[in-house]
Amino acid sequence: MRSRIPKQQIELLGRVSLFSACSQNELRAIARLGTPITADPGAVLIQKGRPGSEFFLVLSGTAACTIGKHDVVKFTKGSYFGELALLHGGIRTANVKATSPMELLVFDAREFRSMLMTTPSIGVKMLGRLAERLSEADAQYSD
Repeated sequence: MRSRIPKQQIELLGRVSLFSACSQNELRAIARLGTPITADPGAVLIQKGRPGSEFFLVLSGTAACTIGKHDVVKFTKGSYFGELALLHGGIRTANVKATSPMELLVFDAREFRSMLMTTPSIGVKMLGRLAERLSEADAQYSD
């Protein structure tokens, strides 16, 4: 757990839709839980078929999510990924690779659960986004 959090990082967290309802104290607590990392272009952040043990929040840069040869989504500043495997305890369902230099805030499973328990509004928003993603996937593969 980090003690000194850059003001810019707290401000960025507050602009992420997932954290928009959080107070400054909650944002500070969330930032303390995560571990900041950097990734070079081409770095594999998530590999399909591997156990999921981390949740990623993009602070800067871009990453591409692929399933097989298909690009599924592009992650940019404020995006997050990796929550599915942490929520259901399963394996990763896609690959995610950095496509530019990146700064990320990474939460391990314990930190992720702590974030959800201390700030329930995050869990509610995440649930809504997961429902949207499921609906989009259903629409894509129906007919």
